[in-house]
Amino acid sequence: MKAHDPTDAAAAFAELGRIKLGETDLDGVLSRVADLARRTLPGATQVSITLLRERGAVTAAHTGQTALRLDEAQYERGAGPCLEAASTGTVVEVPDTATDDRWNRWGADAAEAGMGSVLSLSLPIGDKVGGALNVYGGAPGAFDAAAMRQARTFVRYAAVALANAHLYDTTAGLARHMQAAMESRAVIEQAKGIIMGERRCTADEAFTILTRVSQDTNRKLRDVAAALVERTQRG
Repeated sequence: MKAHDPTDAAAAFAELGRIKLGETDLDGVLSRVADLARRTLPGATQVSITLLRERGAVTAAHTGQTALRLDEAQYERGAGPCLEAASTGTVVEVPDTATDDRWNRWGADAAEAGMGSVLSLSLPIGDKVGGALNVYGGAPGAFDAAAMRQARTFVRYAAVALANAHLYDTTAGLARHMQAAMESRAVIEQAKGIIMGERRCTADEAFTILTRVSQDTNRKLRDVAAALVERTQRG
């Protein structure tokens, strides 16, 4: 087990607080959290982050292929320490994978893969997104009391960084959708004006014509409108 270094821990917590959301996306923050955990937490050999979303569990970041494979083995079983931690909001410890018979004997797979102990900690991110930080140790008993305390503290800092990143990502996505909707509305209104001028019809009648062309050609209404505006501008 690597020695507990308070300086490294403090530097990691400071780095989590310095993440600039405008310079990276949620995936980037997840990767940085996983890498920091691997470098900072005593006993950590590989680290992964599980997210629970509407479509199911997924490993959103990992520092090694073994962690990824063991995570995915849990998803296939529908049970395991990372799933339990993420779904229950608790800390789940596996001191010795070779002797642990929970979760359809997932521990035996972990031991065979060279991971002797596992620590999964709940990682709340948003109202609809739960997660877990999964710390894999190469030997049994890799996480002593000091390592547990540091991992709990790390998760508190990481949860704030990830919650902020998730909110920023969601807000930015909403802004992009709103901008696209406004642009679509503007081009549709332009197309309606062109049709009204050509056909001497009302706005509702112009919109009906656009809709009919969209349905007949199996194209989006905005694309039909944009094509008409572009054709008119070309003269």
